[in-house]
Order: sequence, then structure tokens, then C-alpha cells
Amino acid sequence: MEYEHSAINDVDVPLASTRMFQHLVKTYASEVNKLNSVWREFSAEDLAFKPHPRSSSVGEIIEHELLSERRFFGEFLGLQEVPAKEVLPADHTPDAYAARMVELSRARLQFLAVQTEAWWLEVMPFFDVERERIWIFWRRVLHTAHHRAQLGVYLRLLNKKVPSVYGPTADVRWDGADPTRSVAAAGRK
Repeated sequence: MEYEHSAINDVDVPLASTRMFQHLVKTYASEVNKLNSVWREFSAEDLAFKPHPRSSSVGEIIEHELLSERRFFGEFLGLQEVPAKEVLPADHTPDAYAARMVELSRARLQFLAVQTEAWWLEVMPFFDVERERIWIFWRRVLHTAHHRAQLGVYLRLLNKKVPSVYGPTADVRWDGADPTRSVAAAGRK
């Protein structure tokens, strides 16, 4: 898959010190690219949009993502993170938010790549329970996917292009894309 705004190219993804954990590093880089693609579809004027009075706005979701990534990686996984007051960019635009996420993520990728099996399997405090770091990492990825999906719905409601994240969309298709929309497609081996 090609992303219109690929911020972290495959050649920029560091090799994990343990081959078994390379998928973690690659997945994190890929998820950053997906998030980057979605955020960059919004304009500055869209940041206040929310589809319902009880919903979070585009800007609130993006800021939550930046701040909660810092918390997950710093507090729960034990990475050295920038101080929380330095996470959000001075310029509150989708492009500035996306650039800041990429900047912070590149440093995390370097750190994650050199970690050992013992580090990934170490149990850490996570809110009111304890979990292995690898579990916390995957929870982070899923949390981001949840909010990215929210913003995908917001893009559609704003009549904007919804970029591809795991496959084609109504707006983005390519040769060789084969979405499973039928029993026959699901039955392929």
C-alpha cells in the first residue's frame, strides 16, 4: 500500500535487536503513517467540528492522541519522553499536529528497536492493573486505531476524502486491491 503522506518510509524503520520483535517496530511505524494520512485530510477550520454535542471535536481527539501516546510510552512503558507541556506543537493545525506525532514517534522507534525479550515481557503498572509491556504496546496501537476510525467517520461527515489505512476506501483504490465484499471473495484460499 502507498500512503499519500508517508512520513516514515520502510528504509527508515530500524531493525529490532531481536528478529521476533521486528513486527512491533514495523507496525508502530505503519500506524504512525496511517494516523498521519488521516490527520492531514483535515483543515484548520475542521478542528472544532464534532458531530454531536457529547462528541469530542477533531482537535480534541488529535490532542488526546498526542498526549495519551506520551503517557502510554512514558508512564506505562518506561520510555524517556519529552515533558507533557512540550508535546503539543505551538501551531495548532493538522499539519503541525501530524509533524509532531511523526517527530515523537521516530524517537520511540529507535528506542523500541533495541529492546530485548526480557524488556518486552516485563510487567509494568497500567492504570489500576499490571500488564506486560508488550500487552501495553498493543493496547496503545488499538487505542490509536479506535480514535483514527472516529476521525475517519468525521472526514466522511465533513465530505472529505477518507484515506486508505488497511485497504481501499470509497475515495482511494489501486490496481490489485481486492476488498472482501462477497461470500465468493471470502471463500478464496
